Amino acid sequence: MLNNPLQKLIESQLGAIQANLQKALQELELAVVESSVGGGVVRCKMTGSGQLLELHIDPSVVNPDDVELLADLVTSAVRDCQARAAELRRQEIMGATPLGALGVELPDIF
Repeated sequence: MLNNPLQKLIESQLGAIQANLQKALQELELAVVESSVGGGVVRCKMTGSGQLLELHIDPSVVNPDDVELLADLVTSAVRDCQARAAELRRQEIMGATPLGALGVELPDIF
């Protein structure tokens, strides 16, 4: 039985892409993104894969009469951190595929 050389090339390329994607996903688990809002009174740290690691709230911003302000600051910090993690994920995944070099955007599936 003859093997098609093109098929072997495609299979080897797919294996390399899969290995690159796996490496990128592992690196995202170790990468940390940070966000700070309100002049640093609320800070957030998250992995590149989106796992919340730390949320720091300065005691000076805790006011029982203005809980809404604190909620807004926390929401803003977490959302900003999520956006940074998503951008890092996009960059890592695009860099791990040949489509990234061509400027082809992949849907957010990771």
